[in-house]
Amino acid sequence: MQVLYFGLGNPCGQQRPRLLCVIVGFLFKSFRRREGRLNLTLSGQSDRPWVDEDLQDDTQITKQHNEEEDDDWLDSAEEEENVRHISYTPVRYSVTEMLERSGQFYSLMNLRRSVRFISPEPVPREVIENVIRTAGTSPSGAHTEPWTFVVVSDTEVKKRIREIVEDEELINYQQRMGLKWVHDLKRLRTNWVKEYLDVAPYLILVFKQTYGVLPGGKKKTHYYNEISVSISCGILLAALQNAGLVTVTTTPLNCGPQLRSLLQRPANEKLLMLLPVGLPASDAMVPELKRKELKDIMISV
Repeated sequence: MQVLYFGLGNPCGQQRPRLLCVIVGFLFKSFRRREGRLNLTLSGQSDRPWVDEDLQDDTQITKQHNEEEDDDWLDSAEEEENVRHISYTPVRYSVTEMLERSGQFYSLMNLRRSVRFISPEPVPREVIENVIRTAGTSPSGAHTEPWTFVVVSDTEVKKRIREIVEDEELINYQQRMGLKWVHDLKRLRTNWVKEYLDVAPYLILVFKQTYGVLPGGKKKTHYYNEISVSISCGILLAALQNAGLVTVTTTPLNCGPQLRSLLQRPANEKLLMLLPVGLPASDAMVPELKRKELKDIMISV
């Protein structure tokens, strides 16, 4: 790679040229790194697990596991080559039944709301287990199932989670979130106080596994782990609605590492979503919002 300087004299002799040197050096280093990866790909080798660049996590956890020895990773040749295939014969509905069932399910899901007023009334543990089993039916990249659902019902742990979240949320509202963001949230009457976190009978913390760890210690690449876990969260929300439970989807900004440590989750897991789950409080209120019309969300070609 050749670098040309025009009219700068000594390119690294003054402040502005020095800045240009830093920028050019960074670009050159990035070019060499990409060139090296391309060469490895063309030669059929790879010194890093596959990662979708749009989804990779720029965190110390990812950097750490990406820099580990290649021998720690499961080689594709070690995996099972063939998976037995079986016939698939689901129930087939008539056109009338399809219309009826699809309409009923829409009506059910159209009642779904983000509810911040949750009753402390107990909910059978088996119900929670069933909705998580349902979330586990989600599709995932290469069937890696890169999700962990941590269910918290212990009073003290819920209290500590609330403390961590509220401490960070206060900073978020005062410093990290832009003025427009804070302004847009005012109409929804939400702030950094999260009473539902230690009132709801259950908290479900959804972690995505950035890579898998096999019993022998080998690491397994998890393809499209964030998209896969996001799909499972959608199914989880539908399962909760179907069971008559409510929740509010929260993504605690800057709380992930603390919550992962509190719950003793391994380094390959990253918090994606936190859901308080229970029955709605008797005095629950929600904003009177309207959903987009079908013509605004669907295009027929």
